[in-house]
Amino acid sequence: MKVLALASYPKEAACTRYRVEQFVEPLAERGITVTVRPFIDSDLFARLYQQRSWLRTALGLTKSGLLRLRDVVAAANADVVLVQREAMLIGPPIIEWLTKRVLRRPMVLDLDDATYVSYTSPTYGSVGRILKWSGKTDDLIRWADAVICGNRFIADYVSNKGARARIIPTIVDTNIFRPAEDQRDNAEPVLGWIGTHSTFPYLEAIFPVLIDLAQRHKFRLRIVGAGRDDIELSGVTVENIPWTLDREVKHFRSLDIGLYPIEESLYEGWASGKSGFKAIQYMAVGIPFVATPVGGSREIGEPGRTHLDATTRDEWYRALDELLSHPDRCRLMGAAGREYALQHYALEDQADKLAAVLREVASG
Repeated sequence: MKVLALASYPKEAACTRYRVEQFVEPLAERGITVTVRPFIDSDLFARLYQQRSWLRTALGLTKSGLLRLRDVVAAANADVVLVQREAMLIGPPIIEWLTKRVLRRPMVLDLDDATYVSYTSPTYGSVGRILKWSGKTDDLIRWADAVICGNRFIADYVSNKGARARIIPTIVDTNIFRPAEDQRDNAEPVLGWIGTHSTFPYLEAIFPVLIDLAQRHKFRLRIVGAGRDDIELSGVTVENIPWTLDREVKHFRSLDIGLYPIEESLYEGWASGKSGFKAIQYMAVGIPFVATPVGGSREIGEPGRTHLDATTRDEWYRALDELLSHPDRCRLMGAAGREYALQHYALEDQADKLAAVLREVASG
């Protein structure tokens, strides 16, 4: 069985790396050959959200759009076409329309985020919203033979549209994301967050909490992937580190306590569709974390055992104060999270689910 996977981004993007790329080998073992074709390459992805490179970015996106037409030919020879979010980052769903309506290929749509929610890019503003083509995701949901959803919130939306929804969470390979063999020797506890420029505002929302916390506890704040040059918090030692693919697991392992704030008032409607992926990463490497119970993170782990939940600033302060005051509880919570990840998010189990969806669609 042959599957053509059309991804929006290259493997440097988590959605491609963990929703598609990591399943290539497990699916091959199950008799399913997956060919992954990203819309943009690694070079274009690296400058995609840099405003100073807007002209080169525009030319690169135009070139990518023209090259994408070649994949329509490849789709004709595939048993199933898997679309991760959208075949092209900009414009109408032409590739998907040709694939489904003209070539009549079975199509599976993969949604790890609520891309049907109108979203204003922090880099491109309203221009980005126009280029995204309003209503595209709803069209794709209607055309798809099945929609793989990152959490129940997205699945409910898809089902209400009359489409067939299947839930497969975004996970990591727990053989790669695993606790460090040597115990962390941080002189001071390290609170950490690993994300992207678009999710950094969520972390900023709890900066006042961290400033207040620093008056009672000594700790370092390690921020990875914010896309900002200067980040300063009064009384807090901040380590601002660029994200790199080769150090991703090391970054998670280096933390003592993980941070997963989500502010629902930011990007209204978008937060509820978040898959909770960061929570799974924290648990896989065996570190405790504090999370806002929104969207997918509400479905992941066991509050009080694998992590602590917090919504308001007072709740965030109390949760972090509790973990910083009780290192032994941190260790127990980290171990419980690792156990939970092994039991609920094994790569082989999720590969079985994905294989079943692809076969179901291929068989009509």
